[in-house]
This record gives sequence, structure tokens and C-alpha cells, in this order.
Amino acid sequence: MKLTTPMQITAADSDARTITGRIVAFNEHANASTGKVVFARGSIVPQDVFLNLEHDNTRRIGKSIAMSVNDKEMTATFKIANTTAGTDALIEAMDGLRDGFSIELAVDNYEMQKDGTMKVLNGQLTAVALVTEPAVRSARVSEVAASEDSETHEVTDTTNPNEGDKVENTTENAAPAVEPVAAPEVAPVEASRPAYYTAPRSPIVNKVSYLEHYLKATILHDEDSRQYVKAADNTTSTAPGMIPTPQSTNVINALANADRGMIDALSREALVGEGMTFEIPKVTAVPTVANIAENAAITESNLSATFLSVPVQSFKGRAISTIELIDRSRPEYLSALLQNLEFAYAKVTDEFAVGTIAAAGQQTGVNANTATGFLGYTSQAAGAVYGSSLGFARNIVVSPGQWTNIMGYNDNGAPLYNAAQPSNAAGNVRGDSLRGVVSPGLNLFVSRSIGNAGPTTSTGDFSMVVVNPDAWTWYESPRFTLRTNVNSDGTIDILYYGYAAIAPKIPFGACWNQT
Repeated sequence: MKLTTPMQITAADSDARTITGRIVAFNEHANASTGKVVFARGSIVPQDVFLNLEHDNTRRIGKSIAMSVNDKEMTATFKIANTTAGTDALIEAMDGLRDGFSIELAVDNYEMQKDGTMKVLNGQLTAVALVTEPAVRSARVSEVAASEDSETHEVTDTTNPNEGDKVENTTENAAPAVEPVAAPEVAPVEASRPAYYTAPRSPIVNKVSYLEHYLKATILHDEDSRQYVKAADNTTSTAPGMIPTPQSTNVINALANADRGMIDALSREALVGEGMTFEIPKVTAVPTVANIAENAAITESNLSATFLSVPVQSFKGRAISTIELIDRSRPEYLSALLQNLEFAYAKVTDEFAVGTIAAAGQQTGVNANTATGFLGYTSQAAGAVYGSSLGFARNIVVSPGQWTNIMGYNDNGAPLYNAAQPSNAAGNVRGDSLRGVVSPGLNLFVSRSIGNAGPTTSTGDFSMVVVNPDAWTWYESPRFTLRTNVNSDGTIDILYYGYAAIAPKIPFGACWNQT
């Protein structure tokens, strides 16, 4: 759990480029990102962290150089970077424009009190941010050292004298706490503050905005636009290499996904944890009952069974990277690598299930590539599956091409499967969903592993398959295992693998169309 809660700084030293303040108040209620919160004494220990601007970890302006903790609070001093953003932060802190501290905490243990307040018992400090809005007003800016030869003075907040904790003067030889209130002591601080120049933020960010302000400067004689263009001539036009090109963290992938339409249409069970083969008892003969006359002999019968042996298959994928690539690349690279290994695993397992069913199924004698043919195919296939498996066909798996055909089937122009008014609809098939319902009540699944992308049998194209899910079961290990190995040449092997099996409990429990 990540928790952020603001405090307020107590000192800013522009010469030493440091900002000091209380970052945690123990046993004092505050407002955090999760709501009301209170930190137990000793719940947080000091450690070096970065100082970010408004909780944006891409805008680091400093780093902690000292921290202290007592029974009441934790204070910290941050060294501010000698950058434009760091200088702006110092000026804003001294002027009281951005004078708040807000911690970022990874909460390890907490308890909820009756009033809904979270009491943090243990957590790890991950970062601190300089913010504009603190939750606690008990620590205002108490010291500003503007330059080397300027005298340090303490400024006391008089806006709300009844709230807040006592602020200690951290500067040696500081005046007593009551003296800084006097006006003569405050004025030298403002007078001796060094002047900092911050370049204005130009609205010219691309060629279009440059042209806009160029026209305003030359035609309308706009002085602001003239200054913007003059500044841009020294940056965007003459030094394009100094302008960074940001990259999005979203990865485009039109080559793979995790869809497994065929496997989703089958019944599913967990794979046993050992062995490369397992067996399922299967009845081969059943007792008989006949109409027997009185005193006539009764024909003997019995129950016979055997075992269906199901082989366990292993599916593996291997990717090779280097230590440098893992260490120096953005985190999105490794995430995309593992995600695409998972996509490849989904593709090969679904194709394996399609190939196994195609080798053992049956077909109908109907050409199903028309609306009338489709209705005839699904009806005949449902009857054939029940006759062969004594179970009902509940699902149909189709190729993307047949999915396209089905969405276009109509009755005198009225869509059959995606009608806006369902009075004429025989089901529901949508262009933005790989699931649907078609006549005669079959659940539709779309799989890229069949049809043109899958096997072609000698008696059919396998572009549509009606399935009794109880006749075919997909077994799979409860989780996939990832193992890595660092080789002597600095390459890293990433092996993604898992185990699965498909049981043809009743092979003719699937039926496909005839082309």
C-alpha cells in the first residue's frame, strides 16, 4: 500500500541550497492519500530518499542529506540540485508559495481505528515531495538564509497562532523565539535575498506554434510574441538536437494476444502434479435390460471398463537478452518480453487443441457458408454430437472469416445475430466481442487457430466446430513457471514453460462443417 501525507518545511537555505522541515509527526492526525492517518511512534525509520516535485518521480529536485527522529517527529534536510527547477523550488519555498513536505510511504503493517483513521504501525519511506498544500499547519517556514553575508532570522507564522507544534531554531546563535516577530528583523531577509533569473516558459513548442507567434510578431507587432520567437530562434531552430523526443510507455502489439477460443470452449480441469501420462477410467460396455417373459432365462450382462491414457505435453518458449539490456532498458521492455512469451504460449496451446480435435472429430454434409446453410449445419451438428456422445452440444468455435460471415447473415435485410431490435434476432454476435450466442442456442467462440490459420482435413475445412464441452477436457498446470539463467558471456536465458493435456473422452463429441 502506498501512502502520501503532507507536512510543511521549516527552513530553506538558498546559499547552501538546502531545505529543512518536519516530514512525519508521530501520534498526530493528518490527511493522507488514503484518508485520515496517524503514525505510531517508531513506525518509520530514517533512510536516504529523493525529493520530488509534487509527487512526480520524473521531476527530482534534490536528495536527503540528513534525517533525525525523536518521540514526536522526524525531520529531514534535503540538498537541492543546481538546476532551474531546483532554483525555482528554493525561491517558492522562501516566498511561501510551495512550502510543504509530503512523504511517500510503503505501508507494511497498519490497523484501522473505530473512527476510520488508519494507524500506521510499520512502513518504509520511499520518497518525499515538495508540495503546495500541506495537511498539517504546525510547521511553517522558520528560517531563511538568503546569502553568505546576510544575517539569519526566524519568521513566525501568525496566521493561526493557536495551532501547530513548537518549531526549534536550527541555526547557531539564533535569536530568541519571540524576537523574529518584530518587523525590523524580517526586512533584511527580503533585502539581501540574491536575485535569481528564471527563463519564461515559452508557448512555442512546435512548428505550428512558432509560425503563430512569428506572424503575431511581424504583422501585429506583438512584443511578447517577438520575445518568444527570438528565444525560439536560439533553441528550436538553431539547436534541434537539444530538444528531447519523449517516448510513450504504451507498447503497440498487433502480432499476438492471449486469446484461446478453442480451449475456452472446452471443459477445464487442473493438471495432476506429477508424471507425463495420467489415466481416466472409461466405460466400454454397460449392463443390458430386456423385456423377459415369465420363467424365461435372463440374458447375462456386465459392466466393462478400461483406462484412457492421456499424455502430458510440455510447451516451452525461450528468449535471450543481455545483462546490459535488462539493466539499462526501461521496465516496459521486460514487461513486454514476458507478456509476449505468454501470448506465444496461448497461441501454441490453442493450436494444439485444434489439431487434436480435428484428428478425431466428425463432420456434417451441409455447406454452411450461407445463412440457410449455417442454420442447417448447426442443427445437424447439434444432433450428431448428441447421437455420438449422449451429451448436448453447447458451444461453437469459428474462424475469424466465419465470424465475419455470421455477422452478415440476414433475413430479407434484417440481421439475424446483431439486430438492434431483438424481435428478429436468433442470437447475438457483435463486432467488438469474440463471444456471442447463435441459433440453436450455441455459445459462440472465435479462434484464430482454426480455419485458414489452422488444420485442413480431408473431409472439411474445420472453419466451424460444434462441441460438447464435456466430451473434450483441457488439463493445464495451475501456473506457468519462469526461470532465468545468466550465462558466462553475459546473456540471460528466460525460459517460459508449462504443462497441459487434452483428453478425448468422447472423440465424436465435436462436429465441423463440410465445404
